[in-house]
Amino acid sequence: MALDGAFLHCIKEELLPLTGSRIDKIYQPTRDELILSFRTKGGAVRVLFSVSADAARVHITGTSPENPPQPPMFCMLLRKHLSGGKLEAVEQDGLERILRFRIRANNEMGDSIVLTLVCEIMGRFSNVILVNEHGRIIDSLRRVDEEISRVRLVLPGMEYLAPPRDDRICLLSCTDDEIIAKTAAAPPVAFSKAAIKLFEGVSPVVAREWEFYIGRGSDILLPLNDAQNERMLFTLHRTQAMLSDASARQYTLLRTKEGQIKDFSYMHIAQYGSLMVTAEYPTASELLDAFYAQRDHYTRLHQRANDLFRFLINTSERIAKRVANQKEELLACDSMEADRRRGDLISANLYRINRGDSVARVEDFYDENCPVTEIPLDVRLTPAQNAQAYYKKYRKACTAKKKLTELIASGEQEQQYIDSVFDALTRAECESDIVQLRVELTEQGYLRENRKAGKPPKPMQPLHFRSSDGLDIFVGRNNKQNDQLTLKFAAKSDIWLHTQLVHGAHVILCTDGMPAPDRSVEEAAILAAYYSKGRESAQVKVDYCPAKFVKKPSGARPGMVIYTNYQTAFVDPDAELAERLRVKE
Repeated sequence: MALDGAFLHCIKEELLPLTGSRIDKIYQPTRDELILSFRTKGGAVRVLFSVSADAARVHITGTSPENPPQPPMFCMLLRKHLSGGKLEAVEQDGLERILRFRIRANNEMGDSIVLTLVCEIMGRFSNVILVNEHGRIIDSLRRVDEEISRVRLVLPGMEYLAPPRDDRICLLSCTDDEIIAKTAAAPPVAFSKAAIKLFEGVSPVVAREWEFYIGRGSDILLPLNDAQNERMLFTLHRTQAMLSDASARQYTLLRTKEGQIKDFSYMHIAQYGSLMVTAEYPTASELLDAFYAQRDHYTRLHQRANDLFRFLINTSERIAKRVANQKEELLACDSMEADRRRGDLISANLYRINRGDSVARVEDFYDENCPVTEIPLDVRLTPAQNAQAYYKKYRKACTAKKKLTELIASGEQEQQYIDSVFDALTRAECESDIVQLRVELTEQGYLRENRKAGKPPKPMQPLHFRSSDGLDIFVGRNNKQNDQLTLKFAAKSDIWLHTQLVHGAHVILCTDGMPAPDRSVEEAAILAAYYSKGRESAQVKVDYCPAKFVKKPSGARPGMVIYTNYQTAFVDPDAELAERLRVKE
């Protein structure tokens, strides 16, 4: 988990300017989230508290989640005790993942007291606890009784006890001698694993970044040699400088080349090289807002589309199995020429074959050596009827071969279509994209029409980008939109782009009748590669040509076109370029 004690220290420093402000409003939008709104001279500032197992955090947020009509009990309790209270301090013990908000409020008798709102960021054990002036728990977002934990109970009326603190080095106050002594006494394990246990408030990504620098890109084991100790002290001093000076920090968000977010940190991360794309944010809170908003968005979308993913996978597998069986039947038809030759040989030797013979021994005049061959006969039929039986079998195989060839071609086209819908579903950015794909599959007869669904939502516009030369670039979101974009929207002189032999979006580079600059064509090709099934690959082939050379065959499925007079570019998909060129609408 990247939200370590050091990152929480950065959050604490961003919260310190709130001291002296008063709590204006308190919300609990979900079971695991709280929002406290502080009234400051510059306006309201909302602080989010989350105890979700995979998203535990506290930070200033710019989001405004929808609140339930009836506030939960803990929210009502906080409103009773903290509404109008004044924030006096935000405290952190070393680099522990615990923040304490000291709030001066009035009790029921009107006396001024100091309450403490404790936010513990500990994965699935995270909690928000309200403690009174005597150090006893008033209540908590999550109550912990003996059935949950026998080590540490969190129940109303009990004395608040902080979680046990491990004997680790705190970067805020440690000396070089302490660091050297601690690492020298550690068992011989990988430095990144040892650092998490030796240093307080260090996440795995930071520990790996330290090891990447100390080992110069290679894994290292404890104990360290003198040169490695020097590099270790240097990188730790640099981390200490980041913790003491906000201007030295680089709030970095890591995502894969295909756009999936992976991690974040308060320092620049170089260990992944070109495998990851980085983006920097001005504050730690803005970074956390962006990270969890994007992650929750993709998680929610995939949950909404989970049934559609299963349907497309099952449909693709069913089509593949059907086509495989048809190909096996087609191979069996290859014996039809042998049946025709047998019929011919029997017809040419009717005078030599008697009724009731089980085998006809004749010369095979199709072979230049005319060897004697044996042909099985049906003893119930005359020689002429046996010849006709072989001819009938031949004609039946010819008909089957022709039909099977058509069915196999149709099945392969159908599978390509299903795969193209699956690719579009993996690139869906919003709920409307998923709904439009459902509508498309319903129109193609794969899904039943939902009569209770009501009026379908208005289709979203194609993705809009602008090249470095100022030319508009449009990218289709799904097959139907690809057809609309290519066949109706694009002018004849516009450049049409699509990945070669790989499912992906249709891309249109608008040229206004002028020659397209090479840089714009390259950027449009990179977008075509990024919005395709090949976004995880390198050197993706992208075909491009004027839109007038793109045609749709009669009866072809949505998104299927043919094109001529094209050229091919080799490009690498680039998520950072796509984000930079995208027009915010």
